[in-house]
Amino acid sequence: PLRDPAHLERIKGLVIPPAWRDVWICPLPNGHLQAVGTDAAGRRQYLYHPRFRAEQERAKHEHVLEVAEVLPRLRERTAVELTGRGLRRDRVLATGASLLDLGFFRIGGDRYANENRSYGLTTLLREHVGIRRGVVTFSYPAKHGQWQEQAVAAPEILRTVTALKRRRSGGDRLFAYWDRPAWRNVSGEEVNAYLREVAGGVELTAKDFRTWHATVLAAVALAVSQPAARTETARRRAIGRAVREVAAHLGNTPAVCRASYINPAVIELYEEGVTVAGALEDLGRGVGEGLPATRGPIERAVSEMLRTSRPPGPARP
Repeated sequence: PLRDPAHLERIKGLVIPPAWRDVWICPLPNGHLQAVGTDAAGRRQYLYHPRFRAEQERAKHEHVLEVAEVLPRLRERTAVELTGRGLRRDRVLATGASLLDLGFFRIGGDRYANENRSYGLTTLLREHVGIRRGVVTFSYPAKHGQWQEQAVAAPEILRTVTALKRRRSGGDRLFAYWDRPAWRNVSGEEVNAYLREVAGGVELTAKDFRTWHATVLAAVALAVSQPAARTETARRRAIGRAVREVAAHLGNTPAVCRASYINPAVIELYEEGVTVAGALEDLGRGVGEGLPATRGPIERAVSEMLRTSRPPGPARP
């Protein structure tokens, strides 16, 4: 049995959940993967070294900045394909890609839909969609049973989603396309392949959209609050409000939203007095009907702020 006090203290510090079984613990204190176990639901879970997690998070946000650079190309392509006729593959996939960019959707998976009755974009049912006065509303149980409501008013999206909902055949799934002689349900893999093709090979996922838009929304919320946040206490409150607002859009808890979605550099820069306040007058400028006011100039301002003013990350070992 292990008796070394230093090792025992390290293992205690990992805070391995007591419900885990079949636990493996890394013998090295600096190993990337510190522990592996199986939770009560039978899922394999992993505990990583904090430094490794920090580097992974930094790499993720670097990648999301690359994604932001290809979004204009993606939007141009989907705008063209959304004008197509009929419910052909390209038009339906363009609709799915546009909704990922507009509605903070998760991609969805058959397993979650079948076993947990929780849904994402590709597994939505026609019954989850309401259409009224030029607005499409998606209401559905999402991950962890949280009820999601997302409204989209972009006219081209409205037309395609209306046709998808009201088609006379093709099953209960909302996202399906006519591939003669049959209807085919859209899969998450198809949407991701479409995104990769349009983005010129850049890996682009639903989580990348959620991460980028969470970062942009947080940057705008903090910029709006800057004039009144003259003390450290006021700044902390402003950060808390911004995180809660973004979490409400994502359908996550504020803790998960801050840890996994908002680029931490946005908050760090805000604490140093750097925001996109100078770009707020461009909010909504040049943005098409039914599209978020944060598109275009605001996104460019956030990207530029993060690329040019980003505080240095922790030193590499």
